[in-house]
Amino acid sequence: MDDIAGFMTAEHRACDELFADAEAAVGAGDWTLAEERFEAFAELTLRHLRREEQVLFPAFEERTGMIDGPTVVMRQEHDQMRMLLESMREALGEHDVDRFLGDADTFMILTQQHDMKEEQVLYPMSDATFGSDVAGVLHRMREV
Repeated sequence: MDDIAGFMTAEHRACDELFADAEAAVGAGDWTLAEERFEAFAELTLRHLRREEQVLFPAFEERTGMIDGPTVVMRQEHDQMRMLLESMREALGEHDVDRFLGDADTFMILTQQHDMKEEQVLYPMSDATFGSDVAGVLHRMREV
């Protein structure tokens, strides 16, 4: 991907697929597979959040001067996602289907809304803001 929107949106879709696999495994009662898929999902999701928080957001804020803008809301939602990931991990360890699926529903609603804001607003704004510097920002994000 040559732009932030394409790269990060593709990562959202990869996270969605892994999450769906984990959820299906829980529904089927295959706890070993569920834990394996969930950990792959959690690892990619946390890397994605680090890419945004350590590279994209600071670069965007520095370039635009928008320190009280969309990145503040995104960080708050990231914190909620981390709490839900931990709760789902605990539910998996306890083989608690209801808790896992309840947290999964909450996580899905939160991330769908979050991803839409990023994909429709923040990522296109970032690509436009960085212009010819997009490649450098992408390179730094890939290193995280």
